[in-house]
Amino acid sequence: MDQCKTAYRSHNCGELRMEQVGQTVTLSGFLENFREVGAGLGFAVLRDFYGVTQVVAETEEMVKAFKALNKESTVQVTGAVRERDSKNPKLPTGDIEVVPSALTVLGKCIHNELPFQVNRSREADESIRLKHRYLDLRNPDVKKNIILRSQVVAALRSSMIDHGFMEITTPILTASSPEGARDYLVPSRKHPGKFYALPQAPQQFKQLLMASGFDKYFQIAPCFRDEDARGDRSPGEFYQLDMEMAFASQEDVFAVLEDVLPPIFAKYGTYNVASKPPFARIPYNEAMEKYGSDKPDLRIDLTVTDVTELLSGCGFEPFAGNVVKAVVVSDFEGPRKQIDKLCADVEVQAGNKAYWFRMDENGELVGGISKFLQEKKEEVVKALGLTNGTFVGLSAGAKGAAQKTAGVLVKMLGAFCPNHMDKERYEFCWIVDFPMYEIGEESGALEFCHNPFSMPAGGSEVLQKAAAGEIDPLSITADQYDLVCNGIELSSGAVRNHDPEIMVEAFRLVGLGEDDVKAKFPAMYNAFTYGAPPHAGIAPGVDRMVMLLSGEETIREIIPFPMNKNAQDLMMSAPSKVTQAQLDELNIAVTVEEEE
Repeated sequence: MDQCKTAYRSHNCGELRMEQVGQTVTLSGFLENFREVGAGLGFAVLRDFYGVTQVVAETEEMVKAFKALNKESTVQVTGAVRERDSKNPKLPTGDIEVVPSALTVLGKCIHNELPFQVNRSREADESIRLKHRYLDLRNPDVKKNIILRSQVVAALRSSMIDHGFMEITTPILTASSPEGARDYLVPSRKHPGKFYALPQAPQQFKQLLMASGFDKYFQIAPCFRDEDARGDRSPGEFYQLDMEMAFASQEDVFAVLEDVLPPIFAKYGTYNVASKPPFARIPYNEAMEKYGSDKPDLRIDLTVTDVTELLSGCGFEPFAGNVVKAVVVSDFEGPRKQIDKLCADVEVQAGNKAYWFRMDENGELVGGISKFLQEKKEEVVKALGLTNGTFVGLSAGAKGAAQKTAGVLVKMLGAFCPNHMDKERYEFCWIVDFPMYEIGEESGALEFCHNPFSMPAGGSEVLQKAAAGEIDPLSITADQYDLVCNGIELSSGAVRNHDPEIMVEAFRLVGLGEDDVKAKFPAMYNAFTYGAPPHAGIAPGVDRMVMLLSGEETIREIIPFPMNKNAQDLMMSAPSKVTQAQLDELNIAVTVEEEE
């Protein structure tokens, strides 16, 4: 049976070819356009999910019927297929047209003016697009991203099943858990004053599945975090390919994803070249030193050089007593105006100033801070391998700030200099050996750097040494890893801490005792006391994956119904006020009214 054939159509609007000439067909779709070209003659374009077909009205009655309709009305057309006199090679249906004998209005558009022209909706203001997303999605260019998303999810699901993973869904209503972001809370009607939380990730549940004896779990999991939006992160909710393996190591997890992802990226990606396994493994500290980022874009051949010893005493005040980093770019042709803009953009993104100088065609150091380098010119040229036409971007500050600024320089210079970036490919890498702990920016106290459930490298022994003051807790690394593609973090994962005694020791270093661990993670702690297998997992972000595959710059373009940057659904008017009766039923009092 033809999958598109229904009670309302015999064919779809992208299907008809010369083989159907002479047949009587029924099409249904949206009236994209109608153009009257003379008495009793007009051309309509009918569009559905599958494509467009030209319909030719050749009677005054039929022209009048089409003219009475607003664009985007839903109609049914029955008529004969014939060969077009003036063919359109750009359309799959461009060799034929349909001459209607009947026109039926299925859904009338009552608006004379649309909020935007559907086929050019991407040119409209984003807030208008999101408010009328159902119209925006009629645009084939917008719709194709949602189709791609569906295809990618289906391919991921199929591949994971082929690799022996079982799809298991985990709860949406659960307990609040300190996992690094703000929870979305759901009040309980039956238990006044208590709240469920929407899961930031199925982290505890998938580990409990391993403790329950399941061997390989996965799901396309919805996750909920009350975070601010950015280009590669949607506020509110997102989806990830969540997976966990029992009796598995870090390399076992790597092997699965290195087998699953490259074929999908090569098949569905904007670029048809993807890294082949094994992906590069880069320790965190090396990534920060070499690329200035734990999310390096390996399509860029620029790297960071430490020039602290070389330049800190050159007399330039911002370098004195600070860490200094350099990014050397050969064959740089940007004028001064573009250099100034580059430095300004780096400062905005990094929150720290960037500096520069260059070596001109005569071999002289010029521009930027060059006057401070003249006395040690030969030393600088030799150390950095400078040649005529070389540009050097510089950063300075505390180690972290200097690294971050240099990383932004690498990224922006790579994008600015086409000779130093091969854009049309997907380059994967693993970032490994992450710090187990860090000093919190807000608290100033020791905190978990990433996932508190990661196994520390060295296990119990290294934690005991840190507790005894024999080693710095900041020196402890975790069996934790990130998957990065083209400078975007797709996922974090880890070998899990499945030993309750080691778990208590790990939490004790951040000021939480055994009772705190039992109270915060009762199910997982108790489950592990019954003997849990070693296990490891990861959860690549589906939204970010599809964004990379589509070549889009913002994640909202690949989500069917996204929120705006302010975490609002303009189409559904969410979040919204609720009635006092609903609040009373939930024992909730609203103390702050948002201004209208």
